[in-house]
Amino acid sequence: MLIYGDPTRSVRADILCETIAARLRALEVRPPGLERHAALVGIFIKAGELVQGLSDFELETVGADELSARREKSGVLLLDLARLVAESWSRGFSGRLAPPDRVWPLLQELRAPLPLSIKEGEGYAFYALYPESYIEAARRSGLGANTVVIGIRSIGASLSAAVAAAIGAGAPVTVRPVGHPFRRKIHVGPQLSQRLLKDRTADFAIVDEGPGLSGSSFGGVADWLEANGVSESRIHFFPGHSGDLGPEASQDHRKRWAARPRQVVELDELVVAAGPSPRSLAAWVSELVGPLSRPLQEISGGGWRSMLPRSHESWPPADPRFERRKFLAHTADGPWLVKFAGIGDVGQRKLEKARLLAEAGFTPPVAGLCHGFLVQKWVAATQPGRSDVHRADFREHLGRYLAFRARRLPPPATHGASMATLCEMAITNTGEALGESVAAQLRPLLSKALQHDFPIMPVDTDNRLHRWEWLAGERGFLKADALDHCAAHDLVGSQDVAWDVAGAVVEFDLTPEEGAALQGIVSDGSSRAVDAELQEIFELCYLAFQLGLWTSAKTGAGSDEVPRLDAVAARYANLLLRRIEGYAGSMCR
Repeated sequence: MLIYGDPTRSVRADILCETIAARLRALEVRPPGLERHAALVGIFIKAGELVQGLSDFELETVGADELSARREKSGVLLLDLARLVAESWSRGFSGRLAPPDRVWPLLQELRAPLPLSIKEGEGYAFYALYPESYIEAARRSGLGANTVVIGIRSIGASLSAAVAAAIGAGAPVTVRPVGHPFRRKIHVGPQLSQRLLKDRTADFAIVDEGPGLSGSSFGGVADWLEANGVSESRIHFFPGHSGDLGPEASQDHRKRWAARPRQVVELDELVVAAGPSPRSLAAWVSELVGPLSRPLQEISGGGWRSMLPRSHESWPPADPRFERRKFLAHTADGPWLVKFAGIGDVGQRKLEKARLLAEAGFTPPVAGLCHGFLVQKWVAATQPGRSDVHRADFREHLGRYLAFRARRLPPPATHGASMATLCEMAITNTGEALGESVAAQLRPLLSKALQHDFPIMPVDTDNRLHRWEWLAGERGFLKADALDHCAAHDLVGSQDVAWDVAGAVVEFDLTPEEGAALQGIVSDGSSRAVDAELQEIFELCYLAFQLGLWTSAKTGAGSDEVPRLDAVAARYANLLLRRIEGYAGSMCR
């Protein structure tokens, strides 16, 4: 099934350097505290993107990871900022922060109008992965300053600098594993090879997020080291979690993974169970909403469903792969939702979006953002039943909501899937789920989408219009999860508003007349006409994506969750089959 995406954004190196410099200057006049620390971490992440972009630019030019003056200078810059992050974290965000004097000439020397392709760090954006976790893990590792630290790009560029800063090592080297996702390898030039291997007694720290399905990025770097004479006993891993390699890992990689030290400090230990400390999540939340009456209540991984006023048997499905860490904070004024929104720029963008939507009456009120976690009022409301959602007032509200997004929210910097990618996904997922004969019927239906020049205008689409994502209360309808699904780790991304209209038609079983009415409301409210033919194509693609999403969610799901996933996947399969057969029949007449 095709469900994941790997978006990139383009930026020039000189503009990125100017952004880092401006933010550093602003940081120097900020008062001590969590907000200053969070801003510093955001600058550090930006510098990591600069290192990643420059290194990948040179990799594409040279054909291998190799030494260069530009890579050396950017690595030193990143290490200096990592040391500043470690200092701020250790002091509980107090005291004066000042970057080393050499940071300014380094930024000046790195300014060049080079076009860089930047990949967002998934751990920073989606999985509550903090550089401070790697700082703590490195301090506990026992590794010394002569350790050779290797970061795996993308996010490993900055994470490896955090490790190097914590153990007093020199600037890390970064590499980009390439090849089949389950059999990654690295290509290292002769000068960099000599640099990496010159100390025959040094330990090696390999740093990245994950591992995922195979862990082949970690394994590929370790394979290269062992092939070049480094004994396995000198290899140490710094992953993003304490779990095993995924199901696609090779046996050799599994054996090494089990044998070698894995240095991990996960989020719970870092900030959730940190006790009465300025470095605890509870303390951060208290600064926004007042004292907590009890410890934070975990509701991640579908745990939020226990708060619904409905029986366990009637719970909606949950897919932990795409859920963010979330907690309930209980106060004298009622509960608050504390949900990971992302550290660095991504969290700030979601805060601004959350405030806009809340002020317009579409989402719950917002208290603020505390170093990656967005705090919103927890609304105790029911989810709309089938008798509710066909009422004209809900359709009107839904239309105004989609129109507001199209009119007021700009699309993310990363582009969504192209029409060709969406059609390829739809045909692939349909073939895997319903058989190649059905996919063969779908293919000509989608071919016209590739031949037609649709007037597509990407917006910040919701992409998550499922019935269970809506709350019905005394003050009307609210959207419970509205901030980040068009910038998630999936394939779809930001699309024309017709994608959300198509999603609404599917999720709320709208009749053709109701769908046309919704189109009109969105078109009038957004000042852009919803293309009916584009919407029909999007309905097919939407159904195929949802079918792939919920079918694949069964891998690793608990036995009590599988029936829910089966039921929701079956619904999408039936709807998709009916539409394909209906359209195919109309083409034959």
